[in-house]
Amino acid sequence: MTFTQMLAAAWQKNNSLLCVGLDPDPAKFPAHLKGRDDAILEFCTAIVDATADLVCAFKPQIAYFAARRAEDQLEALIAHIHAKHPGIPVILDAKRGDIGSTAEQYAVEAFARFQADAVTVNPYMGRDSVEPWLAYPDKGVILLCRTSNPGGSDLQFLDVGGEKLYERVARLAGGEWNTTGQIGLVVGATFPAEIARVRALVGDVPLLVPGIGAQGGDIEATVQAGRTADGTGLMINSSRAILYAGKDENYAAAARQAALETRDAINRYR
Repeated sequence: MTFTQMLAAAWQKNNSLLCVGLDPDPAKFPAHLKGRDDAILEFCTAIVDATADLVCAFKPQIAYFAARRAEDQLEALIAHIHAKHPGIPVILDAKRGDIGSTAEQYAVEAFARFQADAVTVNPYMGRDSVEPWLAYPDKGVILLCRTSNPGGSDLQFLDVGGEKLYERVARLAGGEWNTTGQIGLVVGATFPAEIARVRALVGDVPLLVPGIGAQGGDIEATVQAGRTADGTGLMINSSRAILYAGKDENYAAAARQAALETRDAINRYR
C-alpha cells in the first residue's frame, strides 16, 4: 500500500485529520522516566499506543532523536508503529534538501534505514534534489511550501515572475514535479489565507499543516481553508499540546484525552 493510500484509509477508519508529532524532550518527561536509557522509546510508544485510533499519521522529528544519540530508538519506534498499528503512516520530519547524489543517501536513510512511509523535504535546490525521493513510488514526499514560523515570509513571499515563491513551489509540486502522485506540501496553520491559496493551486494534494496547539493556529480557519471537497486532504499536526498534556505517570492517558479533544474539534468543521 502506498503512503497516499494509507493516509486515505486512516482518514476514513479513524475519522481523523489529526497528526501527532513525536518531538520527545527528556527534560519534559515524567519523573519516573528520567535517567532511563530507553526513556525516549518508552515515552513515545506509550503516546502512540494511547492515540493510534485517533490519528491519521504520526510524525517523529528526527532532530529530537539524533541530538541524544537515540536514532536506534527512532528505528524501534517506527517499527513498533508498523507492527502494532498497521495502516497508520509514519512521516519522518527531517526536512532534508541537497543535490541529487546526497539526496539519494538521505532517501536511503529515511526509507530503507528508518522505514518511514513519508518524509519532509526542502525543495529549495530544485527539481533534481527532489527526484531521488520519487524513486520510491510507495513513499510520500512532503515539500516545504508555506511554513508556520514568522520568518518564513522572508523568502516564501518573494516575488518570482509575478507570483510568490511559495505559490511557485505549490504549482510545481501539484503539477510537473508530481508525476508519480507522491508529493504533499507543508503549509502552516498560522496562515489560513495561504492554506486556501495553496489548496486552490494543487487540487487534492495532501497538506501537512503544523501550527495548531502550542503555535496558536486556529483550527476552524485551518480546516475551512484546507479541506478537500470530501472533507479530507489534511494532516493537521499537534505535538507539544498532546505530548505534554500530562506531567505524571498518567501522561499517556492525558495525551489521549488531548488528542481526542483535538480530533473532535477538527471534525466539527469538516
